[in-house]
Amino acid sequence: MMGPSTLSLVMVQHSSTSSSGGCTKRKQNVQLRNPFASVSMGEEKPFDFLRTLFEGVIAGGTAGVVVETALYPIDTIKTRLQAARGGEKLILKGLYSGLAGNLAGVLPASALFVGVYEPLKQKLLRMFPENLSAFAHLTAGAIGGIAASLIRVPTEVVKQRMQTGQFTSAAGAVRFIAAKEGFKGLYAGYGSFLLRDLPFDAIQFCIYEQIRIGYMAAARRNLNDPENAIIGAFAGALTGAITTPLDVIKTRLMVQMIPCYVL
Repeated sequence: MMGPSTLSLVMVQHSSTSSSGGCTKRKQNVQLRNPFASVSMGEEKPFDFLRTLFEGVIAGGTAGVVVETALYPIDTIKTRLQAARGGEKLILKGLYSGLAGNLAGVLPASALFVGVYEPLKQKLLRMFPENLSAFAHLTAGAIGGIAASLIRVPTEVVKQRMQTGQFTSAAGAVRFIAAKEGFKGLYAGYGSFLLRDLPFDAIQFCIYEQIRIGYMAAARRNLNDPENAIIGAFAGALTGAITTPLDVIKTRLMVQMIPCYVL
């Protein structure tokens, strides 16, 4: 999942690499479009797909790893709370359980998401009229989520089962799930994952982009890194509050298994 902190960091990184060339153009004509912000603020540049893809992959992968490492204990507590049933006691040991294996999946999943989202968003913004930019953001976020889900779901299944104490190593978890539940066991809860994470990705990035557009139009300038981070955090927090019930369902489907073994 591209959570609020990940969104904040990836947009700070990406805006830093994308906005340096737009300042001079903005001064010349504030009515034209800035390619990153999707708002009319500078002379439109030719679309460079490979550069946009490369920047998105680097920003997404880096942000995903940094944020996942920093917030992993909080994520573990969240998973254990969501998986607990009937007043089970919350265990606060092993809060970094499964981090190393999870990073192996988070890096490519985050890189893939942003690598798909950014080029697709810019393509769609050139196809849609400017007053329908929200649809471009929603569509790009949803498609980016679908692409990343192919890596995210197995990563989430292994991570959450380790967080709930079912396994002690990612390799052992993968072997056991594949042996006992088959390949489909690694995609347990895939439907609920899409039901929760696709709306999350689409709504989160749409809220972020629309607030950013409005803020830039009002301020008549590019935003700085702290402003991007605050808007990203707000968008993620609001979307998370809306989709939490679906997240609980997703977690419980992903952590259920036949018997409980510790490997």
